[in-house]
Amino acid sequence: MELKKEKLLLMTLAMVQFANIVDFMIMMPLGPQLMRIFSISPEQFSILVSSYAISAGVSGFLGAFVVDKFDRKKVLLFVFVGFNLGTLSCALAPNFAFLMSARIFTGIFGGILGSTVLAIIGDVIPNERRASAMGMVMAAFSVASIAGVPLGLYLANKFSWHAPFIFLVGISAIIIFLIISFVPILNNHIQKKELHTNPFHVITNIAKNNNQLLTLVFMFFLMLAQFTVIIFISKYMVANVGFTEDQLFYIYLIGGIVSLATAPLAGKLSDKYGRKRIFTIFCAVTIIPLFLITNLPVVPIFMALGVSALFFVTLTGRSIPASTIATTVVLPKERGGFMSINSSVQQLSSGFASFIAGKIVYTNALGKLENFHIVGYIAIACSLITIYLCQKIKSIES
Repeated sequence: MELKKEKLLLMTLAMVQFANIVDFMIMMPLGPQLMRIFSISPEQFSILVSSYAISAGVSGFLGAFVVDKFDRKKVLLFVFVGFNLGTLSCALAPNFAFLMSARIFTGIFGGILGSTVLAIIGDVIPNERRASAMGMVMAAFSVASIAGVPLGLYLANKFSWHAPFIFLVGISAIIIFLIISFVPILNNHIQKKELHTNPFHVITNIAKNNNQLLTLVFMFFLMLAQFTVIIFISKYMVANVGFTEDQLFYIYLIGGIVSLATAPLAGKLSDKYGRKRIFTIFCAVTIIPLFLITNLPVVPIFMALGVSALFFVTLTGRSIPASTIATTVVLPKERGGFMSINSSVQQLSSGFASFIAGKIVYTNALGKLENFHIVGYIAIACSLITIYLCQKIKSIES
């Protein structure tokens, strides 16, 4: 693929990830507002968040049976249109029950979206440059934090919680045009002699491959180490640290800016010095902000923002080599199916993490969030487990 076309493709995939990430991330900072408007508990809010993740996990699992039988562009376009319809449903939700249903519907398509993006990168970008390409696409997380989430929060505070989803629907309409224009036909992985007559081949193949199983366990614990904490950061900052709801956007703005600068660097370092080494370094450093952010007392806002910025940087930094490693444990003809299962595992893990966190934390009589430090210790333990598991994974030529 020509360099110019490759850059346009990566830009489009980054935009797809941007929409996907903003749609999921915006729910967390909206937590204090939604809990107040709908009069729901932290546990009910965690169920609202996990409903998307569980739905996405199930769809990702089912999608693994069929995605490798179709052109990647057609799959990407179909699921993104469905995802946009789900986001529109969220924008129009009149009550908590409707919003829950809309999140489940959106998750059905979101579960396949991320895995399709990773499969396209795995198919198009050579292995020696893949981490750098992954860094470019995953910089969408930082852009979402800098632009998408703060703007969404501003719109929510200025108008209503519906406004961020309306904004996202408009952005997604533009992205659909980009997919049609810049994503090429990608069907080289489809060869008649390689098509699997048994739809459960993907599952049985993974079950027989200890390396792929290990990779899925690795990604499961990685998501646990993130989403047990992420879901209640906004609530904790407001209830325990002293932020106002209007100040929450600073967390995502500053965290996004610094991680945007470090995400491409993490990708380049991973290609140069090895994905496992860079993952281990970032993951080890993550333990510091994990401990601090779940134990913060009332402190000056600039101190809390420094901790949250380090949290964003290290999470993004370790996710890039981790995602790249996952693309290298399977052959191209089966990559779409495996990445769907991988996405399913991550979504189910994040849903499980949200549910568990909702069971542990609670709001006391004074409105403070209790037991958040316990969630932090769980995240630290899971991070240490991922460091160990990462060393056991073996990459294959792809």
